Amino acid sequence: MPSILRPIVSVQREDIDTRAIVHALTDGRTDVGALVTFTGLCRDEAGRLEALELEHYPGMAEAELTRIGEEAIGRFALLGLAIVHRYGRMEPSDQIVLVAATSSHRQAAFDGANFVMDYLKTSAPFWKKEHGRDGTEGGWVAARDADDTARLRWKQD
Repeated sequence: MPSILRPIVSVQREDIDTRAIVHALTDGRTDVGALVTFTGLCRDEAGRLEALELEHYPGMAEAELTRIGEEAIGRFALLGLAIVHRYGRMEPSDQIVLVAATSSHRQAAFDGANFVMDYLKTSAPFWKKEHGRDGTEGGWVAARDADDTARLRWKQD
């Protein structure tokens, strides 16, 4: 019986080493025809944001990222997948998340990465708090309706 491909999953405070992730997914692989990476960055929200604080539920966050990743691998016949999400305080331009998907052909890699991001934004147990340049501390950022709408496109009948 063939082994089930498991995604590379990391929830970490330190910055993301995209090059190392790409190498982990592609080195020695001659069956990979496409590699798609998505990196989410912290925005300054038109100059009003000093930092974004991300918290997670340890153990549960990794389990949910693994579940989402395994679903993407099976659904899109991915040859490899990595999901790396940071927590802690991030300033504008800092990396927050990396999704890297490999497949034989480009569309599966694009779809797999999109699927992971849409589910990650709505299902993974992460919380964001904004810290303003004016010294104010915002509340925890609420989920956006647009994220729920994006996720709906992946529902199977």
